[in-house]
Amino acid sequence: MTVDLDALVLQFKNKDEKAFETLYNMYSDSMQGVIYNIVKDSDIAQEIMQDVFIKAWNKSDSYDNSKGRFFTWLINIARNAAIDKTRSKNFKNNSKNLNSDYFVDIIQSNDNLDASTNTIGLKKFVSKLPEMCRKVIELLYFKGFTQKEASEELEIPLGTIKTHNRNCIMQLRKDLL
Repeated sequence: MTVDLDALVLQFKNKDEKAFETLYNMYSDSMQGVIYNIVKDSDIAQEIMQDVFIKAWNKSDSYDNSKGRFFTWLINIARNAAIDKTRSKNFKNNSKNLNSDYFVDIIQSNDNLDASTNTIGLKKFVSKLPEMCRKVIELLYFKGFTQKEASEELEIPLGTIKTHNRNCIMQLRKDLL
């Protein structure tokens, strides 16, 4: 069954519940994987992912296909929501009292892209990028670092991070399209 994504997105923008359900089923696993890589808690990731779809539904008129793909728009909303969650006072307070299961999960999990992130084959494209691009994209988009934090983590100037980010995303976009 082939899905006409443009028509589906248009129906979504026109508040068609069936289109909402179809897009949710298409993208929820990938979005939850990206969110999980930032918050490291599956329950919180599930909650954020659902909130993101509701936000996308309510703000669907702000999506402009001339500026990028629908999936990219959703992922940016999801990533920003996850980062906002990690910066919230409540999240920080709860993180201070983590049980040992949290740390075991971190140790056992691959510190790279989560498997559910790869639902659309994103990992394959990211893995083809030069090493510095992979590091920058992983920190900024999959681990929720700010550009300043990535600069400190990689011990390179902030301007260099910004340049790498822009160039790497352009390369990834070229590879995907």
